[in-house]
Amino acid sequence: MEKIQMQGVPETMLQTLYARAAYSKKRKAKFCDDKAVEIVSYMDYDFSLAEKDAMMSKGVIARTILLDRMVGDFIRENPKGTVINIACGLDTRVYRLKTPPSVRWYNLDLPETIEVRRRFLKKNGRISMIAKSAMDESWVAEIEERPCNTLVILEGLVMYLSQEDVKQILSIISARFRQVEIIMETMNPWVIKNMKEKSIEATKARFTWGIRSGKELEAISPEYTWVRDVSLVEGMKVIMPVYHLFGGIPAVKNISNKLVVLRKE
Repeated sequence: MEKIQMQGVPETMLQTLYARAAYSKKRKAKFCDDKAVEIVSYMDYDFSLAEKDAMMSKGVIARTILLDRMVGDFIRENPKGTVINIACGLDTRVYRLKTPPSVRWYNLDLPETIEVRRRFLKKNGRISMIAKSAMDESWVAEIEERPCNTLVILEGLVMYLSQEDVKQILSIISARFRQVEIIMETMNPWVIKNMKEKSIEATKARFTWGIRSGKELEAISPEYTWVRDVSLVEGMKVIMPVYHLFGGIPAVKNISNKLVVLRKE
């Protein structure tokens, strides 16, 4: 058993890991994250709050279903593409999607997070780990130059940052890649002010920034074009059919987290 001690935003990766592992054991689960189940079984960590936090767990599962679909589409359309997973934590999508060897995959996170990741997940020739902050522009030097399309994933990160931080990350990406697509999870400002996730609060992490629509990012970083917003309601419909009834209500759809797709061409 590996004893894990973390606090703040890095610790939230343990809550989301547990949510995927617990869901994967359900009889009618829409995905099976064997790696997450395996990692949780090796950890000496108190997951009791994550186990009781149904709101957090359902949100994680909904976004996992949608992101697996969206990233999977990119890989099928770009079998020799590059994927950069910023704030990767203990994300296991590269394994869950059975990503082909022709795709180059980079997992980027803070040094303390990558140190934990290396205990459970090994890198190989096509999967690399970068132990740096997303706001440290030197990380781009570790990305191999390839004549292919690039996808950057920002899952579960920007709601803990400031607008200036987000602008800086987008600027670093833009300066490095002439063409790039970004999928960024965002949170509604109302949710940041009024909603709490118990397991996340226990880590002392705090939600700090949000937007109502990804369209707002064009004003923050005009080098990008907003393509679309995908509400997590769409993922909730997969795991909770009742969302087909009230998921279309604007108030419900608008306050849900969104997966914003941006493109620079």
